Amino acid sequence: MPKFVIEREIPGAGKLSDVELQEISRKSVAVLKEMGPEIQWLQSYVTGDKVYCVYLAPDEATIREHAKRGGFPANRISAVRRLIDPSTAE
Repeated sequence: MPKFVIEREIPGAGKLSDVELQEISRKSVAVLKEMGPEIQWLQSYVTGDKVYCVYLAPDEATIREHAKRGGFPANRISAVRRLIDPSTAE
């Protein structure tokens, strides 16, 4: 299944409390359960004013539908084309 990185602009994201992040996560998981197994959330990285989420989904439209249902921004959706890591240098 294709992998996507979603950039979500959320002012003050890095200052959200554990409780606030838990609430956001619960909402996301609830929407994922409604949508079925065709979309999966792998992980997210919280920075100062953005959250970068990694998802598996059949297409960008599915990612956008999840964002719409959950009330989350999806400012940029990028399909992952390749993965590199330190072993790539060998």
